[in-house]
Amino acid sequence: MYPPELVKPMREDLTNIGFAELFNAQDVTDALSKEGTTLVVVNSVCGCAAANARPGARISLQNTKTPDHLVTVFAGVDFEAVDAARAQMVPFPPSSPSMALFRNGELVHMLERHHIEGRSADIIAENLMGAYDEYC
Repeated sequence: MYPPELVKPMREDLTNIGFAELFNAQDVTDALSKEGTTLVVVNSVCGCAAANARPGARISLQNTKTPDHLVTVFAGVDFEAVDAARAQMVPFPPSSPSMALFRNGELVHMLERHHIEGRSADIIAENLMGAYDEYC
């Protein structure tokens, strides 16, 4: 488990732009049972999360259409919430960072780590915006 002081600024990268943190399985169940679209970001301490994933999520929210709900779980910290979120992302294998768009509780779009790593924040944002345009 990572020390809270280490992950605090990484959490705030998302919470400061409107993401709600999920800490346990019930939080995940409640979030994904809401009507509309929900973006789930599996946050991470890895470099590609800081350089690409979190900025990509932020930039994507400049789109005309955006998800109704924004939530995040933190890999290596919020174990129960991460496991519950990943269980809803099947058939995709666990990866962090990752991003999943749900509509009415159904997974409709997935960005795995290999879609994030090595790509710019703008490319990640474009991918998400395309999903927002289609599903939001």
